[in-house]
This record gives sequence, structure tokens and C-alpha cells, in this order.
Amino acid sequence: MITGRILVVDDEPQIHRFLAPALTAAGYEPLRAMRGDEALRMIATRAPDLVLLDLGLPDIDGQEVLRRLRGFSSVPVIILSARDREIEKITALDAGADDYIEKPFGLGELLARLRTALRHTGAGAAPAREVQLGPLMVAQDRTMLEGTALALTGREQALLWLLARNHGRVLTHRQILTAIWGPAHTEDVAYLRVYVGQLRRKLGPLVAPRLTTEPGIGYRLIEDETEKPP
Repeated sequence: MITGRILVVDDEPQIHRFLAPALTAAGYEPLRAMRGDEALRMIATRAPDLVLLDLGLPDIDGQEVLRRLRGFSSVPVIILSARDREIEKITALDAGADDYIEKPFGLGELLARLRTALRHTGAGAAPAREVQLGPLMVAQDRTMLEGTALALTGREQALLWLLARNHGRVLTHRQILTAIWGPAHTEDVAYLRVYVGQLRRKLGPLVAPRLTTEPGIGYRLIEDETEKPP
């Protein structure tokens, strides 16, 4: 049974040869584009459920493709690229990408990230009132660990709720600081690290490893080990 259309935008034929059968076996319909202009047309006309976007395209840079598609579509986008500079990842995530995976990548990790991105954009889905991640239950106003309430400050609770609502998705320092502290604090990364450290101590050794650091970029709260890079 087909569960969604995945548009793969990459100018490397071997990527399409690798991903097309894998996506089909996982229950998705793979669509193919090898240029940025072709990808934008297909997003507008074929309405894919998710886009896997390479940054190094022959006609339009992938960052520009992302900027243009965000002008008319909220389709989830996962960046696939050999570019490993932090600034490239941060720019893409701040521009609206849902995730970023470096080449070469493992198929299991890619499919896990893909499922996570699709869950966050379920059509017509009501906003979650609480999020269950293993032994951890997070709501807007409370957090329970194995049935026991955690004593979190208001700011710690807001930070954990933001990460839980976006579980599996990397949030950049700028995105977190803007959401929790406001746009005047987008550069206060050291301040954010203090709060993340406090949260990890209160979550304890059972749950703290789920709050992962994306070095130089931000943080991600993972649901299970399949979402963690090898």
C-alpha cells in the first residue's frame, strides 16, 4: 500500500537508483527530479508528501530551491548533502528544512527521519496536548517521568515542551532562543546550554541521552535509538 509520495531531488543517478527501490519497499511512491527548476514544478503540480533535497544541483543551488518552495509550500523537506559545514546546515534549517542528513547516509536512519518528518505534518492533525517518549510524558504545563512529576522551572518546561512537540527534528539555537526567550536573545547560545544541562540533570540517566546535541547547530529530542545517527 502506498503511504505517500517522496520527491527525491538529486543530480546523481546512483542516488535515485539506490533510493527508488528502498522507498518503494517502505511503502512510498518515489518521484524523481535532477534539477532545481524541475523540482519546483513537481512540488507545485504533483504535491509530494515530502522532499529529499540535495544542495548541489546543476541549475539552482539547493538553498535557493528551499527558499523558493517555502514561498508556496509547507511540504516537509529533508536535506541530503555532502556539504558538511555547520553554516550550510544552519542556513537550511533556519530557512525551513525539517532535517539535514549528510552523505553518505544509512538507509535505516533516513527512513526513521522521514517517518518523523511526516508525523509532524499529518494533514488536519490536531496539535498534540501531550507527547509520550518512552517513560517520559511531556505536556505544556507538566512533565512526568515514569508516573512521577518532575520539578521543572517555567523556562525549563517551555524548552522541553518545544523539543517534545518537535521530537525527532533538530531545532537550531536560533529557533529555540527565539521561541523561548524572544528575538533579542538569538545569540545567547551559552545561556541555552546552561538550561539544556539543567534539563538533562533533572531528566536523569534513563532519559537524558534522548536529548541529543547537534554540534554547532542545536538540539534534538529523539523518540528512540533509530533516530540517532550511528
